[in-house]
Amino acid sequence: MERVPGSFREDWRIYQGNLLSPGLWVMAAYRFGRWRYRIRPRFVRMGFSFAYKILFAMVQAASGAEIPCEARIGRRLRIDHSHGIVISGDAWLGDDVILRNGVTIGLRHAGTRGSPVIGNRVDIGAGAKILGTIRVGDDVGIGANAVVLNDVPSNAIAVGVPARISFRKNAEAKVPEWSAVEESSL
Repeated sequence: MERVPGSFREDWRIYQGNLLSPGLWVMAAYRFGRWRYRIRPRFVRMGFSFAYKILFAMVQAASGAEIPCEARIGRRLRIDHSHGIVISGDAWLGDDVILRNGVTIGLRHAGTRGSPVIGNRVDIGAGAKILGTIRVGDDVGIGANAVVLNDVPSNAIAVGVPARISFRKNAEAKVPEWSAVEESSL
């Protein structure tokens, strides 16, 4: 699943040029970290790598988000609230993904490799945990505080602990139908 690299120009538009947005700073550090890998020769890159490590630590302390440059992130990632976001270095995120505070995307067990692959246009609610070697399809809504441990097919909604999967009434919808999920769980 190869991703087209995003650009800081797109990130700037997503955050409407708001220099005070923590999400913009997180993405700027991420894009800088990815960019430095293209620098040749290696001894020149080492200086940029050192600068990235300092920038990463500063942005992590200020924003509360940990998104290392080793993660594969598509275009136009939107971070609505940055505090408590942790993404594993071997996770893959598609285009137009939305993250909210407290989201964890990573390993299911310590010492075991394998992180989630997230599709395009996935909306991830606050506090959600997506763990293990799983795939989340395109156009998926993941509810707040959901714990996703299994694959989620495209055009589905995952809610609960552990997450239960239901399909949208309108498969063409790009926005989760949260009211239908809340009514069915009563």
